[in-house]
Amino acid sequence: MSKVVLITGGSSGIGKSVGEFLTEKGYTVYGTSRTPERYPNSKFKLVVLDVADDNSIKSAVKTVIETSGRLDILINNAGAGITGPIEEIPDAEIQRNFETNFFGPIRVIKAVLPKMRAQQSGLIINITSIAGYMGLPYRGIYSASKGALELITEAFRMELKDFNIKITNIAPGDFATNIVAGRYHAPLLDNSPYKIPYGKTLKTVDAHVDAGNDPTEMANAVLKVIETPHPKIHYKVGAFLQKFSIVLKRILPDKVYEKMLMNHYKL
Repeated sequence: MSKVVLITGGSSGIGKSVGEFLTEKGYTVYGTSRTPERYPNSKFKLVVLDVADDNSIKSAVKTVIETSGRLDILINNAGAGITGPIEEIPDAEIQRNFETNFFGPIRVIKAVLPKMRAQQSGLIINITSIAGYMGLPYRGIYSASKGALELITEAFRMELKDFNIKITNIAPGDFATNIVAGRYHAPLLDNSPYKIPYGKTLKTVDAHVDAGNDPTEMANAVLKVIETPHPKIHYKVGAFLQKFSIVLKRILPDKVYEKMLMNHYKL
């Protein structure tokens, strides 16, 4: 029987690549979007889901289960970027980012757990970020939201073990997607004390995404995790130096690592 997969944020970027790849491999894939009607040529079915809306989430999960009779794999992929000096980012934008990147995935997990527990099986993959392993300048809110999702996954794993429900993180580095277009950018203010360093960092970040890896690399990584009987807690996917930066954070003194990051961003 074909395994049933639900991917949040499946209309573009990594979610779209993963959904198309798994569909080709024979999985029954449902993606989500707040406006699925905008994507009539999707190669897999899209259902309406807004990770900030409990009723929307419950309705989408119900649709998948009623249509396919089961739900084997959840891929929490929906996410939003955000940049800016923390001091200058409006509180409402900070809260909105956490709603999408942290609280949203938790809501979706809660919605699928009853079915997975009844099946005595299930796999949940949270798409986090290598940025979640370190506090990056002018990306601090994004780092914090993704880092929080990494940690909550560790707790979920121990709580769900008795039900044969597996949960893991996959942290991507920079991939060539449309995340820049959808990211909230705090404006570069002429009278801001952060104008010059924030401007430099913004250009560096955008250039890294434009030169990022092909999203199909993430799709292959997701398939490997799905086919692994006992997934690890954390996976990292991306350029060697991005993954190696996590190793360096473990072994270097804090201030040395901080200096390395500042040199990287020319701060």
